[in-house]
Amino acid sequence: MRALPQAFPVDAAEYALMDRAEAGMWWYRALRDRAEAELRANGPTGPWLDCGCGTGGLLHHLSRAFPSQPLVGLEYNPAAAFRAAEKSGAVVAAGDAGRLPFAEKSFAAVASMDVLCHAAVDQDAALAEMHRVLRPGGLLLLNLPAFAWLHSAHDRRVHNARRYTASQARALVEAAGFEGLRTHYWNALLLPLMVLQRKILARDEGAASDVAPFPPWLDASLYAATRAESALAGLGLRYPAGGSVLVTARRPS
Repeated sequence: MRALPQAFPVDAAEYALMDRAEAGMWWYRALRDRAEAELRANGPTGPWLDCGCGTGGLLHHLSRAFPSQPLVGLEYNPAAAFRAAEKSGAVVAAGDAGRLPFAEKSFAAVASMDVLCHAAVDQDAALAEMHRVLRPGGLLLLNLPAFAWLHSAHDRRVHNARRYTASQARALVEAAGFEGLRTHYWNALLLPLMVLQRKILARDEGAASDVAPFPPWLDASLYAATRAESALAGLGLRYPAGGSVLVTARRPS
């Protein structure tokens, strides 16, 4: 179904920034790279859900990377849900991650990118719902912002209430009944620049979020750093810290 736009208390301006930036901004591209890699390696056969799909950047990417794959989106903001459906061509519902409007065991995989951290989300209820709608053996893929000490004006702008260590993420997902967990930090090579930006250059309470167009040369350089990091990880290098935590797990068979 396509949700109809209506008023919503989360900043409309931030959704508009996301919609404009996510196709080309290095951060979104790097996140999509990692989501695609995990789904390509581990994604089981059957429908996939993007829970908290925003304005549809990941859904659009997955529709091209996996052209025969059935995709569904869920987004709390009705206007963003409408835009995600328009952008991706996927079925997108407007609803709450803590009360998913889908039947039990509907999906072979559930991806949720930087959603559990949101102030409007009950993380325990959302994980319970993801567990419910996954088929036995189904894949859970989460991205979470890392380290409470990195909380900044950016988090306030995008309504992030929580940031996580890898061990905290693991404990949270295990408590929700998932198994086969793997967690790792990424955006590690750029973490010093993130600290500089978040804690020094943009430490003012009124600073804007980090979602913005970058000069092409800078955007290309930052994206290249994430690609280099990914290549090193493919050779077996593991990072003790990073800007984000990526989590994969499965609903027990």
